[in-house]
Amino acid sequence: TMSFVLPPKESPHRSYLSLFDGNKDEYVRRYSSFPDALKAKMKDMAREMFYFGYDNYMKYAFPDDELNPIDCEGRGPDILNPSNININDVLGNYSLTLIDTLDTLLVLGNVTEFHRAVRLVIDTVSFDKDSTVQVFEANIRILGSLISAHILLTDPKHPFGKVGLEGYDNELLHLAHDLAVRLLPAFENTSTGIPYPRVNLKTGVPPDSINETCTAGAGSLLVEFGILSRLIGDSTFEWVARRAVRALWNLRSNETGLLGNVVNIQTGQWVGKQSGLGAGMDSFYEYLLKSYILFGEKEDFRMFQAAYESIQNHLRRGRESCNEGEGDPPLYVNVNMFNGQIMNTWIDSLQAFFPGLQVLSGDVENAICLHAFYYAIWRRFGALPERFNWQLQAPDVLFYPLRPELVESTYLLYQATKNPFYLHVGMDILQSLEKNAKVRCGYATLHHVVDKSKEDRMESFFLSETCKYLYLLFDEDNPLHKSENKYIFTTEGHVVPIDRRFREKQWNDMFPCEEGALAEKQTNKWPPSNTRTCSSGGNGQRIPVERRYALPLKSVYMRQIDHMVGLF
Repeated sequence: TMSFVLPPKESPHRSYLSLFDGNKDEYVRRYSSFPDALKAKMKDMAREMFYFGYDNYMKYAFPDDELNPIDCEGRGPDILNPSNININDVLGNYSLTLIDTLDTLLVLGNVTEFHRAVRLVIDTVSFDKDSTVQVFEANIRILGSLISAHILLTDPKHPFGKVGLEGYDNELLHLAHDLAVRLLPAFENTSTGIPYPRVNLKTGVPPDSINETCTAGAGSLLVEFGILSRLIGDSTFEWVARRAVRALWNLRSNETGLLGNVVNIQTGQWVGKQSGLGAGMDSFYEYLLKSYILFGEKEDFRMFQAAYESIQNHLRRGRESCNEGEGDPPLYVNVNMFNGQIMNTWIDSLQAFFPGLQVLSGDVENAICLHAFYYAIWRRFGALPERFNWQLQAPDVLFYPLRPELVESTYLLYQATKNPFYLHVGMDILQSLEKNAKVRCGYATLHHVVDKSKEDRMESFFLSETCKYLYLLFDEDNPLHKSENKYIFTTEGHVVPIDRRFREKQWNDMFPCEEGALAEKQTNKWPPSNTRTCSSGGNGQRIPVERRYALPLKSVYMRQIDHMVGLF
């Protein structure tokens, strides 16, 4: 059903009802309502999508790291070719997909399978392996998942009902601790404190290791390492992660306040001078804000605010206001970190996470606009190409590995606005995945978004994030949406409650803020009044209620974006 809300008296010229005159507008016709029965159907579809991938992984691939969904067999590290980092950075011979999926089972309400999976991890997984993995990937996919599952198993508030496991003795936390200790050598013998990108779980940093790492890889460890430190009362992990963030932060440009994407960990020289929101940088910004939300350290919020301001000043192009005025749709471009000059005319699909971060930070208007741009690209191809050239209106890099970023932003925007438009976006994404990516035993990476040819790989984040966010989008009654349950997602989609115990450390300030690194600035009180810090239901209207029944972005602007990405 659709409810009409009269606009407030003071704005007679902006009657939202005029949008419905004769249902003239195709966008309004298509997006302005979403029946409950359809929502229930989409929720079932998202659940089935998850189980089709998960059940086949368990049947054909476990204990291997990943499922090859076309051949229906397991895949582990590429032992014969150590330089194949596309595979070896992620696969460590530690049942990656099972671990990465633990909390998704709980989000879907399957306590029985969650318990079975936890027992399997406890009984079969060891990190005493001769595997060289990327510190960042092991942290977000494995460490983050173990910590999340441990917290949910032992949470006295029981948001998912009684999920305690008979005889559970913190084994997941011990596993997480063991893995983190094996990652620590990455932080030794680096003159800047910025870690090496890779570590061998048995022997430490390989002797032939390179001295270059990306900003996101080195600067996105604080959420998981910080929670681990606070859970076990050992400041070491938070200390090394925080030292890396500060080291990167201190290397930002004096002119623009921007950081580059690749840095030398010994000299502190920028090897990659590109500053953008996508690959190599994305989760660095995300974790400044999420660390603040979790730990309450003002320093993190000051860094985030300064970084966000530099992003708006130097990366954002297009008209000033998202939903008003003339000019091009807002877009965030890749620039040279030192002078802010545009370096290329592509954006990458990882950037699609940014509207979700903007929602968390309270900038819902800008989030609406940027999200609409990515959604238009999705509608054109039925997927997001890894890189899209906005000048040529064509993909530069053609594959789509089932990434979650667009779904994640869609979910967070729906939580903030409750606008039915975002349910339509989720339905489009679900239907495209079913049509274009489903194969014999799971869902496959699209090798080419135009001809829809496939690669035999199903990344663990498909089950850990893409399916989880799709399900949550349509599951209004999920425990995570109850107003008393406040939580946040890690960059791998793992659920972490916002909990007072993560704001208390058993140690004094690990090192005082370096003088001058951050100017003291009176920050706004947290949370900003115009946003949810996380997806929790209930607490107040975020968007004026009359806008819930109009499109989030006026159809004239949506049409403009559709033209811009070559939809017509």
